[in-house]
Amino acid sequence: MQPDFWLRRWQNNQIGFHAATANPYLQQYWPGLEVPQGAQVLVPLCGKSLDLVWLAGQGLRVLGIELVEQAVEDFFREHNLQPQIRQHGVFRIYQAGNLELWCGDIFALTAEDLRGCTALYDRAALIALPPAMREAYARHLTQLLPSGCRGLLVNLDYEQSQMDGPPFSVPDVEVQRLLAEWEPQLLHLENGLKAEENWKFLQRGLQRMDEGVYRLQRR
Repeated sequence: MQPDFWLRRWQNNQIGFHAATANPYLQQYWPGLEVPQGAQVLVPLCGKSLDLVWLAGQGLRVLGIELVEQAVEDFFREHNLQPQIRQHGVFRIYQAGNLELWCGDIFALTAEDLRGCTALYDRAALIALPPAMREAYARHLTQLLPSGCRGLLVNLDYEQSQMDGPPFSVPDVEVQRLLAEWEPQLLHLENGLKAEENWKFLQRGLQRMDEGVYRLQRR
């Protein structure tokens, strides 16, 4: 998706992807990764997710990447946080305590930028991207993040012909191919359409939508 697409979504408050609570899969399965306190976790395309607050509450240093500055500003305002703001190359960084949100294009990140990241959490990045960009995104993460990096991926799988993305469908075979260097392990799979908050997908014509949770570990 082009940057203008997401800018318009935020400007028009078309942010149905934003959840009002921290993700239950994150809360259930993150502890099993045994990421030590004080570690830095990368959260790509983070928006103003409450997952950021939850991760910070576990004693982690959170590095979120978000293209839309409005989302970053909304996050700090809604949590009554006064961030320090600095420029780092093409990124504008907002920081308060152990929360850092980098405003800019994730594809502009370098390995040096992420040298301290030993964990990854992807709830809405892979599924936000069309096929060609998914390929580039997965390759970028694999090149930048270090061996041994642990992570959690929350994914959607549905019949793509029944609904236009985003969110896009990423079937298990594609997860396994794109993230082969991360050895994806499926921890949980369930019918996402039974969740009350996903009624909008039924309205858009979906007959099936599986939510999958994967454990990742970079070789």
